[in-house]
Formats: sequence, C-alpha cells, structure tokens
Amino acid sequence: MKVIKPPNILLPDSTHKLFLAGSIEMGAAEDWQARVEAILSETSVTIYNPRRDDWDPSWSQDPDNKNLRDQILWELQALEEADTIAIYIDPETKSPITLLELGLHAHTGKLIVFCPPGFYRYANIYWTCVHHNISLTCDFDHWMMQIVESIHSKPAFDDF
Repeated sequence: MKVIKPPNILLPDSTHKLFLAGSIEMGAAEDWQARVEAILSETSVTIYNPRRDDWDPSWSQDPDNKNLRDQILWELQALEEADTIAIYIDPETKSPITLLELGLHAHTGKLIVFCPPGFYRYANIYWTCVHHNISLTCDFDHWMMQIVESIHSKPAFDDF
C-alpha cells in the first residue's frame, strides 16, 4: 500500500488507485481515513488521502489562497485519476465538499458510498445512489468489504 496526501504530486503507477472522499469537516470528523489505511495496509493499492497533515483551518476561502487552491486542484485531479472513490459520510457533519464530490462523480461508476441514515440529507444520498446505480451501505464493515472487492476486481491500468 502506498498513501499519497496533498500537496504531494500524484505520480502515475500501475496499482489500483483509491480516493478516500468524505467527511473531514475542517478536522472535526473522526480520522476514518486512518482506519481504512490500517485495514488496507497489506493490499496492493495506492490511496489518495486528501486529509492533509499540515492543514490549517484558518486558511481563507479566497480563490487566491495558494494553499487552498493547491489542495482543491490536488483533490480534483486525484478524483479523476482514481479507479475507485470510497465516500464516507459522517452523520455528525454537514460535509458540503463530500456532497459536491458525490455529485461530480455519480455518473462515473467509481463510487462506493457509506452513509448512515442519521445523516441530515440521507434521502438525497439514498435517491442519488439509486438513480445512478451506486453502491450505498450503512455498515462500515460492509463498505470496507466492497472497497476490497473493488480493488481486486477492477484492473488498474499502466498510466505510462
């Protein structure tokens, strides 16, 4: 397993690429990405984890903010390059960027979504997943099983 976080450059390789989309909420959400990484530690996969180690919640939402611009562009590129996008929606958050990412990639066939019914917009998530034939589960272990199956069933292509 290899983990790439922003602002590190996304280098092409032939392993399956998994993007960890989901609740971060400026650091308020649990570090579920670390749980996923631990579970997949013995798997041949490249994980794109947007939870930046040097994140500064005081960064302004100004489009000219270089750190924020680099973060956003890194995430957009990683989402496009990913073979699988695993979305985790924490019911204790609002997760507006996660909702944006779900909408942007709903048509790609790359999504596996974990969202408990307690999420404040669960019906929107549910019907979007039904409409786009996206896998949706309310159970973390089932979600992880689907991620592992995706890694082993979808061939990664050599990007060179």
